[in-house]
Amino acid sequence: MPQSGLLTAGISRRRLLAVGGTAALGTLLAACGNGSSGSAPEPAAGGSGPWSFTDDRGTPVTARTTPARVVAFTGTAAALVDFGLGDRIVGVFGETTLGDGKPAKQAGDLDLGKVTVIGNVYGEFSVEKYAALRPDLLVTHMYEPGELWYVPKESGDKIRQLAPTVAINVARVPLTTPIERYAEFARSLGADLNAKPVVDAKARFDAASARLRQAAKASGGLTVMAASGSPDTFYVSNPASAADLTCFAELGVNLVTPEKTDSGGYFESLSWENADRYHADLILLDDRGTSLQPPDLAAKPTWAALPAVRANQVTAWDAVPRFSYAGAAPLLENLAKAIESARKV
Repeated sequence: MPQSGLLTAGISRRRLLAVGGTAALGTLLAACGNGSSGSAPEPAAGGSGPWSFTDDRGTPVTARTTPARVVAFTGTAAALVDFGLGDRIVGVFGETTLGDGKPAKQAGDLDLGKVTVIGNVYGEFSVEKYAALRPDLLVTHMYEPGELWYVPKESGDKIRQLAPTVAINVARVPLTTPIERYAEFARSLGADLNAKPVVDAKARFDAASARLRQAAKASGGLTVMAASGSPDTFYVSNPASAADLTCFAELGVNLVTPEKTDSGGYFESLSWENADRYHADLILLDDRGTSLQPPDLAAKPTWAALPAVRANQVTAWDAVPRFSYAGAAPLLENLAKAIESARKV
């Protein structure tokens, strides 16, 4: 999510802020969304072709052989690593390294010593570095139909001429849907979804889902608000537009729904004078570097006066989650823990 001054119609989606077809991971008994069951498919063979994958723009993306050199949005690349495809990632774009050189949380288990960062902030994408990587494929999220997340529109035509592109929808669906779609995509590239790390991560995700469901039920309707702060604006996120929040709601979490969302439907922008419009017992606060954190917000009187803040019931929120079971399980665990420790205020 952008800081004040970066918020434009083109990037307002940052304020957020099947295995439906991948039967190998089984039925999502405890998790949000609808899983599907069936016999486990054989992993696709990598490095041989022809290759085809129908992405969420609805048209098949094809190549003469299975792509071996993949460039991806950092969060997408990290999810693919979780599915066992770390050796396919040659380049990334999006927040990857912090000012001190350490990996950003979004980078997950990416081996940054083996990838080229072609852009480390929103709007930064070196077409020259991208071309030099000789990419077979580019893959990223899709928040709005047809739009490639973090791929600058002004360079879009040049980028698309260099390699096919894949977009996976991550908005207005429950968390399990993009996880399952990325699992399907990973399998098309040769990932073994029956590998122990993947199976173990799925089991952890299911257990975390069950824990969150129980915590929400036992809370007696405790109200949770997902929000983000900038110097001039307090953003209240719309659960219907964010995959993680949709999942939380399906698991029984009582989330604040803003009455009047901004263009795109992702959040409602409030002046700090009106930051107390919605009551919440617990606040999920966007923890990315582009958003203000509790120490930064302490001087704002309306923030300090919020019941959840006075009760010290504010917990970190990863507003652009990593869409894999390994990436998503901690989100459910952390929220469950926060709800278990909170009280109505």
